[in-house]
Amino acid sequence: MSLKLLAVSAALIGFTVTGAVIPGICDEAASATPIVTAAATQATAPEFTGISNWFNSKPLNIADLRGKVVLVDFWTYGCVNCVNTLPHVTKLYAKYKDKGLVVVGVHTPEFPFERSASNVQAALKRHGITYPVAQDNDSRTWNAYRNQYWPAQYVIDQSGKIVFQHEGEGSYDEIDRTVAKLLNASS
Repeated sequence: MSLKLLAVSAALIGFTVTGAVIPGICDEAASATPIVTAAATQATAPEFTGISNWFNSKPLNIADLRGKVVLVDFWTYGCVNCVNTLPHVTKLYAKYKDKGLVVVGVHTPEFPFERSASNVQAALKRHGITYPVAQDNDSRTWNAYRNQYWPAQYVIDQSGKIVFQHEGEGSYDEIDRTVAKLLNASS
């Protein structure tokens, strides 16, 4: 057995025993961990671009939302994981909207039937969504954020910087604490 093969075998055994994740091989385990790269870089939030329809609001832009805490929620109504997060997003909106939180849902379709404005409107009614929702049929806002997953949440501080990013379901308490801290409110 060559030294290289022995080293690779030992590494694989080590990963198996410790439960470590091997990037590119164990992606489903890796995606369960919140991604907070944007928080570390304090990237400026991109503008909403290429929006074909706005629901529950006039057209919004990030520049006009300075001074507010903004939660941008990428979703699509045909995604089970997205639908599972909606009660948490609507609850967060109800809890903090009067304290300065603005939630903007960005509905970016994965499938052709999700491009229909009437289908999106029906989904908003079905899920009790009253916060602003942008219909991003051409994925231009999705691409501006370099987003890759449904659902994904971005918390933007009052100066327009992304301070928290999460992909997938979960981390609801962490999102709540982040928003509460930015608003100086109790969670």
